[in-house]
Amino acid sequence: MCGIFGFIGDRSAAPLLVEGLRRLEYRGYDSTGLVVKNGSLQMYKKVGKVTELSKILPNHIEGDTGIAHTRWATHGSVTDTNAHPHLNRDESIAVVHNGIIENFRSLKERLEARGMPLVSETDSEVLVHMITIGIESGQEPLEAVRQTLNRVTGTWGLCVLFKEHDLIVCARNGSPLIIGQGNGESFVSSDPHALSHHTQNMFILEDGDMAILTRNGIEISKLDGGSSSTSLTVLEDEWGEADMAGYPHYMLKEIHEQPEALRRCISGRLDKANGSARLGGLKLEPVRLRNAPLVRLIGCGTALNACKIGQLAIEILARIPAIAHVSSEFRYNDHVINPNAIHFAVSQSGETADTLSAVKEIQLKGGEVHGIINVVGSTIARLCGQGVYIHSGPEQAVASTKAFTNMVASLLLFAIRIGRTRSFSRERGRKIIESFEEIPKLMESYLSNPGPIDEAVELVKNAKSVMYLGRGLSAPVASEGALKMLELAYIPCLAYPAGEMKHGPIALLEEGSPVVVIAPNDKHREKTIASMHECKARGAKIIVIHEEGDIISDEADVAISIPSCDSLLSPLLSVLPTQLIAYRTALALGCDVDRPRNLAKSVTVE
Repeated sequence: MCGIFGFIGDRSAAPLLVEGLRRLEYRGYDSTGLVVKNGSLQMYKKVGKVTELSKILPNHIEGDTGIAHTRWATHGSVTDTNAHPHLNRDESIAVVHNGIIENFRSLKERLEARGMPLVSETDSEVLVHMITIGIESGQEPLEAVRQTLNRVTGTWGLCVLFKEHDLIVCARNGSPLIIGQGNGESFVSSDPHALSHHTQNMFILEDGDMAILTRNGIEISKLDGGSSSTSLTVLEDEWGEADMAGYPHYMLKEIHEQPEALRRCISGRLDKANGSARLGGLKLEPVRLRNAPLVRLIGCGTALNACKIGQLAIEILARIPAIAHVSSEFRYNDHVINPNAIHFAVSQSGETADTLSAVKEIQLKGGEVHGIINVVGSTIARLCGQGVYIHSGPEQAVASTKAFTNMVASLLLFAIRIGRTRSFSRERGRKIIESFEEIPKLMESYLSNPGPIDEAVELVKNAKSVMYLGRGLSAPVASEGALKMLELAYIPCLAYPAGEMKHGPIALLEEGSPVVVIAPNDKHREKTIASMHECKARGAKIIVIHEEGDIISDEADVAISIPSCDSLLSPLLSVLPTQLIAYRTALALGCDVDRPRNLAKSVTVE
């Protein structure tokens, strides 16, 4: 969840480290720091944003080698001392670490018994002292790091800098680390975004990999001492540098990028002639689709909401049982895995630790898993080896928008594909495909005139809580809208299937309580109106998201219309107003819309 950046070459390291940290800011963090080698190890770290760190840096820092870090607290409070990097006692070794050292308490006790007390509250600090013991016993840097990691349990993306050695040692286990190869220089980062400005040539380390970075090259080996099969990867152009493009915030930019992102996602995948979809990356033959007994979909947060839409669409079109699971619960609930079932792991980053653990659990029990992933070459994508890239491009805002719609689109494509092998006709398929082709244009049409969003903001911005309601495919859209609001504006939100609202949540309603209702013109419309009436009778203020021309707007205090489309595809449009309401509410409350507090873009710890 934290960010790492490192450099060794013939240029001044400090400016590169600061810029690298800036490119990692979107991941979410609470403190930051760096260390530069220039005869000694000069360290600077500070609670707060990279701008706060910049304020305490000298105008010029000598040195062409360094490592840097943005921390998202797991062990220990948010303080300057707990920020990374961590130094040993004589300031000759520095480490930055992502992940969790599970046995750090016993290691800490052993270190303290040897007269090496820790100065921070973090688990990470034990690493630098253990490496020191190895160096003092005569081990070379790589071996000292290797022996240390053989004594710890947990996860790590680790970089180690040595005062007496002109190199950086890196290691990965469960936390992403990417090595960039330049001309006479080498880079390391926890995210390809921070490297793409410098080089497209990268080594994406696998779990168990270790690397030595020097000016002249990169050597990769395994923790057990064997050779590594990790090879050079050339980053795709779409993962190049992202900028604001004239928008005030990345989130607003990414909301407006959804039409083009969706075009990339569905390009070449709509089979109009057969009323089906092409998803060659799944490597699923028609006979496998025909005979599969079950589809499981696994995700966290926004990805989980996409999974819930996929679940319903698969059951609607294919008449096959489908289940959406919370990744963080999956591996601990001891599910029965049918090797003939189809499993999907859905993750924007492809590094989500909970989802990664679920993938490994399914594979351990004999199942195959397909990834629905945005980041090319990410851990889940490589572990699955089959699946669908959603092609959203870089998503810089922590709160996901365009990745959500492309996850949903990818799962809808699969629902169409499996449905055509099992239940519905080519004619029905063609109608869905024709409607699918129009969705990007309909997105553009709505975003050019989004309706009375500010009126909705006035109703919710000072509310004690906001309720989101929907039925059928709109129930997960309500969940996604509520998630965006609480992520961005820090307003407590509840999302419920509209019919379930009267079984408890209705107790929260009082005069003026805002209720956001997702109500496309589908088979659930009349029942949704009944739920709206129940809310209005308790004094609630109704914000309804409805299709153009629907008189349901007469039932609402604020009515936001979206273009009409096939009801199966309505989530791709109905989610857009919820994103804008959350965005503008956050702005009205003075919140940081791109980097909400306490959140991280890529959750790489369990």
